[in-house]
Amino acid sequence: MFELLKAGGWLMIPIVACSVLSLAICLERLWVLRAGRVAPRGLLAQIWSQMQGQALTPDQMRAIKQQSPLGRIMVAGLNNARHGREVMKESILEAASQVIHELERFLNALGTIAAITPLLGLLGTVIGMIKVFTEIMAQGTGNASVLAGGISEALLTTAAGLAVAIPTLIFHRYFQRHVDSLVKEMEQEAVKLVEVVHGEREVDYV
Repeated sequence: MFELLKAGGWLMIPIVACSVLSLAICLERLWVLRAGRVAPRGLLAQIWSQMQGQALTPDQMRAIKQQSPLGRIMVAGLNNARHGREVMKESILEAASQVIHELERFLNALGTIAAITPLLGLLGTVIGMIKVFTEIMAQGTGNASVLAGGISEALLTTAAGLAVAIPTLIFHRYFQRHVDSLVKEMEQEAVKLVEVVHGEREVDYV
């Protein structure tokens, strides 16, 4: 493996660094964006059963807020429920914008890695071919080993760049879609909370 990296030239260093960073981001996002952690099922029913016609205590509010991002959104709405439906909705939207920003954390970096690693590979290809033609000009076509070294460097960097970019792009698209699904689910739960608090629907305990 080390010999392949060495044969690819100095551009293999940023490509390997991108691969390590991509792997770290993917593992972190897979852990953070678990559906049960972001929007646990039954949270609305849990909150309503704790209320039972009376306001939640500060400790209960704090526990719900720390439980999940959806809990933060719901607590923001409950804190302003007494001011009316519109104020409650505005509070939920403000909290949701912060939560969505956190859910999308590192996704831009992941997209950037997916975009630049093929370009780094292409740059390595260009540099390798420049070396090949430089050697041809200096020594002619008789020294096959020198020519093969330049071509090998060109092909290795291209392959490495694509090997990093393809899975990174797949995970980037997956995380974008997953975040959209989580946001949609939290939006539905927040709407249910507003309607339940203002007596416009019953809580589904199933």
